[in-house]
Amino acid sequence: MRRMLSRVLCVLAVAALPALAADNSLGTWKANIAKCKYSPGPLPLKSYTLVREGAPGGVKVTVTGERTDGTPINASYTAKYDGSPSAVSGSGTPYDSMAIKQVDANTFTAEAKNSQTKYQSSLRTVVSHDGKTTTTTGKGTDADGKAMTLTLVLMKQ
Repeated sequence: MRRMLSRVLCVLAVAALPALAADNSLGTWKANIAKCKYSPGPLPLKSYTLVREGAPGGVKVTVTGERTDGTPINASYTAKYDGSPSAVSGSGTPYDSMAIKQVDANTFTAEAKNSQTKYQSSLRTVVSHDGKTTTTTGKGTDADGKAMTLTLVLMKQ
């Protein structure tokens, strides 16, 4: 009986692993600029698109768009979900490193920093239950060291 119970528990544990590793944030997400907020305003984005692809132990993210001053955004990074910082390549983002942790299939926390400026933000991203929207909220300091908060609302494409 004890042996049978052990086997059943092992099978259940193995069967549960894919569910724990699920990532509902994968796909292409486009910002709904009208619903996004930035304080102090105005929102520095004209357009913003994220492409999130699965990577071993984490995610590969490609960010494209345009800032309100006309600066193009074209950056990418691959980060593990262990909270270790990953370098961001490209241009247009205020951060040059990103560290991500997966809380569950729909929730992620992140720390974005720039080694050349005072930019730092703590972020929390939640994927809606229907999988059609993500909302990222954050707070920190902008490149000049002034306090800022943001809310990004992105729609699945």
